[in-house]
Amino acid sequence: MILHLKQNLIPDVSQALAELSHHRLRSALTLLGMVFGVGAVIAMIAVSEGGRQEALQMIEGMGVSNIIVESHEPEGESLKDIRKHSAGLSVMDAQAISETLPFITRWGGVRHIQTWDLFSHEGESRAQVWAVSPDYLTLSKLKADSGRLLNEADDFHRATVAVLGGSAAYELFPNGEAVGKLIKINHLWVEVVGVLRDLKLPNGEIQGRQVGGEGNRVYLPLQTGLKRLRDFPMQAKLSQLKLEVDTDLEPAAAATAIQHLLARRHNGQDDTRMVIPARLLAQQQQTQRIFTIVMSAVAGISLLVGGIGIMNIMLASVMERRSEIGLLRAIGAQQTDIVRQFLVETTVIALLGAVTGIALGVAIAYLIAGFAGWAVAWSIPGITLAVVVCTGIAVGFGVYPALSAAKLDPVAALQSD
Repeated sequence: MILHLKQNLIPDVSQALAELSHHRLRSALTLLGMVFGVGAVIAMIAVSEGGRQEALQMIEGMGVSNIIVESHEPEGESLKDIRKHSAGLSVMDAQAISETLPFITRWGGVRHIQTWDLFSHEGESRAQVWAVSPDYLTLSKLKADSGRLLNEADDFHRATVAVLGGSAAYELFPNGEAVGKLIKINHLWVEVVGVLRDLKLPNGEIQGRQVGGEGNRVYLPLQTGLKRLRDFPMQAKLSQLKLEVDTDLEPAAAATAIQHLLARRHNGQDDTRMVIPARLLAQQQQTQRIFTIVMSAVAGISLLVGGIGIMNIMLASVMERRSEIGLLRAIGAQQTDIVRQFLVETTVIALLGAVTGIALGVAIAYLIAGFAGWAVAWSIPGITLAVVVCTGIAVGFGVYPALSAAKLDPVAALQSD
């Protein structure tokens, strides 16, 4: 049966290609609907998949199971009023949360250091300086590319050591190895003990929140930043607190308990903000889902228009080839043979349009990436689905012309010329 199908299919495909080449302009115009439809689908899939992967990378850098508490410090008199009742986010808050709430497995604190000088004997940098507790780098999934990370001994002894992000290391030491060399932060000289591995995490925003930038930072032990560098009046001891939540508990539920505890410790003052990465990811996915639906609808309309174009051109082809159809029927061709011939021709048109559309979609996706700065990524199942849908729509619209051709009366068809 397979051999019989092959013997019938190859001549039908050859005839379909010959018919298309005989009417090149008409065939090209017919293909346009399929080409633009598939191109739009491919570009949409690439941009959507790129955005999804980029969002996942951003959230992974924050930690999906983490909760981030940020210090909120309004300006002017409002801050003075708050400080009468609350000293702001502190290490004592972190310890109280860890000891009181059993579902908090680890915590990492951050103090943003205001910097006016950051240089070495080889270069200077405008990188951010963060003083962090020992577990912060691990919670942020940061690893050493050379040297080591900060540890508890560094924090306990207020050691004058630092770990550099990749970009900061290159700016401060453009000539090579940074580990073991000195940098100056404001008035304090510190020794570089490690350089972070570049995780290639994207910098940008997710749901209005700035994320990324780990490579352009200098990390100090938390107690070194708190005790050896200048403290500004009314500034909270911690700028940020990252908390790891047990995977058995939903981060949103944990955030509610943390918020209640901080409210009691801060006498009800609104001086902290809660960020839940898992919730940011869900919001991003919802936004992306809406974008995908809208773009899919636009691409679907284009494919439908292309399908209608194919039906029109196949109906015109049936009218032009009435005598040919009549002759085929007269020499013994069955109605199924006529239907197969026209459906094969329709399928060939659809596949040519799909392949051309894939090339167009790839080009559009890279143009978007170049001009808009959006990430693109490729999904083989998505591309396959686009080709299948395109072919399905084309064949569906080609059924009526094929049946019309098969139902022609052979005698009337032979006399049509």
